Amino acid sequence: MLVTGVGGFVGSHVADHCLALGMEVVGIDDFSGGSAENVPRGVEMVIGDLRDASLVRSLWDRGPFNCIYHLAAYAAESLSHYIRRFNYENNLLASVNLLNEAVRHETELFVFVSSSAVYGQGTEPLTEQVLPRPFDPYGIAKYAFEMDLQAAHALFGIEYVIWRPHNIYGERQNIADHYRNVVGIFMNQGLRGEPMTVVGDGFQSRAFSHVDDVAPWIARSPLTPAARNQIFNIGAETSHTVLELAERVAAALGTPCRIRHLPARPEPSHLMVDHAKFRRIFGASEAVGLDEGIRKMAEWARGQKHRPTARFEGIEILRNLPDHWRPAR
Repeated sequence: MLVTGVGGFVGSHVADHCLALGMEVVGIDDFSGGSAENVPRGVEMVIGDLRDASLVRSLWDRGPFNCIYHLAAYAAESLSHYIRRFNYENNLLASVNLLNEAVRHETELFVFVSSSAVYGQGTEPLTEQVLPRPFDPYGIAKYAFEMDLQAAHALFGIEYVIWRPHNIYGERQNIADHYRNVVGIFMNQGLRGEPMTVVGDGFQSRAFSHVDDVAPWIARSPLTPAARNQIFNIGAETSHTVLELAERVAAALGTPCRIRHLPARPEPSHLMVDHAKFRRIFGASEAVGLDEGIRKMAEWARGQKHRPTARFEGIEILRNLPDHWRPAR
């Protein structure tokens, strides 16, 4: 098996579960967002960038792969408006490099971790049959590759499973990331004694999903015949506002909940997705509640070395860029 993004947050958890299922795992990551510390013991590691087509081609020197788990991505939805070329190179063109080789080498199954960002916005639970209307370039890139993967299936016969998770948080997440993963941002700010920065009024709502409710099922994709050539929403069922989330993170850390509001930015106010298809095929149910998941993540985060908050190098568009994202002068 090949796992891309194996040093990342979700990718490393998926690799853990693949190894536990007795699979041999080759992993690739450039550690631009993840860490070598995340890579599970037992993974045959390749350091590299999937945008390099020749490097991707060389992965097959390590043997045929019955299955590819593709998790490598730069998942910053709101920032993707301002890094459009970077977004499409990392989240679409790199994926195409991988798919080209999978087709050439007749890989049996391609498991693609997409995103609920393909939907855009929805106040009613969205099923997999809803026509996606992505709100940002990140969602557009994910949806474009979903369609390309289905086109490759129709012409070349490569089978696929597409996952659309949402708002995943948990242990190994990069809490020093300045641009994405609101649970990690709040946790980093709380541990540093800083106020939690809430964009807009904070009444945006999301269902925040602990990684333990997502990664095991992605890993089991090849073992579930009924999942072949299907798309699945996956994640938590219960929505919470961003303000509620801040209160719960503060409670888990044992710190006061201090809020600093930032100007609103373009983003969907609400997103709810339906998981009935996932539960029907996999027989699963939500296991980790928000308070339990945040408690587990807080215990992990307290033991981590301090990592400075890194600024993104190479913002492509400064027009309308939020002030708190602007490069230091």
